[in-house]
Amino acid sequence: MAVTQIPLGSVVTTPKPTRWIGSDIVRSEWTKLRTVRSTYWTLFAAVVAMVGLSAILCAIYVAQYANVSASDRRTFDPVSFSLTGSFLAQLAIGVLGVLVITNEYGSGMIRATFAATPQRLSVLAAKASVFAGVTLVVTTAACLVAFLVGQMILSAKGIGVTLGAPGALRTVVGTGLYLAVLGLLALGLGTIIRKTAGAIAAVFGLIFVLPAVASLLPSSMNSIQKFLPSNAGQALIENGARHSTSTAAQLSPWAGFGVFCLYAAITLAIAGTTLVRRDA
Repeated sequence: MAVTQIPLGSVVTTPKPTRWIGSDIVRSEWTKLRTVRSTYWTLFAAVVAMVGLSAILCAIYVAQYANVSASDRRTFDPVSFSLTGSFLAQLAIGVLGVLVITNEYGSGMIRATFAATPQRLSVLAAKASVFAGVTLVVTTAACLVAFLVGQMILSAKGIGVTLGAPGALRTVVGTGLYLAVLGLLALGLGTIIRKTAGAIAAVFGLIFVLPAVASLLPSSMNSIQKFLPSNAGQALIENGARHSTSTAAQLSPWAGFGVFCLYAAITLAIAGTTLVRRDA
């Protein structure tokens, strides 16, 4: 057996172990997210919609309280009503989720990203992690502020509640969770479609148009409405009285949220597949 001889005086170097670059990818995506103006504007719009619109609607309800019927008073849910601004906030979060990826495709920066990091699935995972974390923190904080402001306004008529009321904490935190998962769903659609306008239209249609169309179906098909993405996700933030689907029974809160997460997971899985197979 031949033995390789090392010349006298030569330096033997041991190869350095390959370093995990996941933290570098996450840091890179965090830098991208926080240095783009659209991030601040869309998050600001989401916060204003959540807090501002909810406060305005609570003030209007209090001003018109004398005209509210007894049956409406019995079914009134102060917790969900103080978070009504989430209806518009979800549009802002959906737009931001799309822009997180389509901005790079539009500017051509995605090519540089994949040249520096050929592991495309790692890039997508880092984008999703950073974006979901930021969205969850911001929207949950906005939900808490909206709840506190709304209950302060409603307490003028003695109908305000505290965070310790049944289902209140779940509704506040659940709204933040719903918006974060919605953002991931939008990120997946943006990755698949790659065009900002088309992806935003898809998000808008999925969240707003599809439930409206489904409500026009015969009453015998009402049971499918609870499985639509937005209806399933909002089961977590409904606190009993207010329902987004008129006659359709809703899924239980966590079951509905699980279905919504499944939609987001499937969308991101398809997005990852297309990301790997298609050219940048």
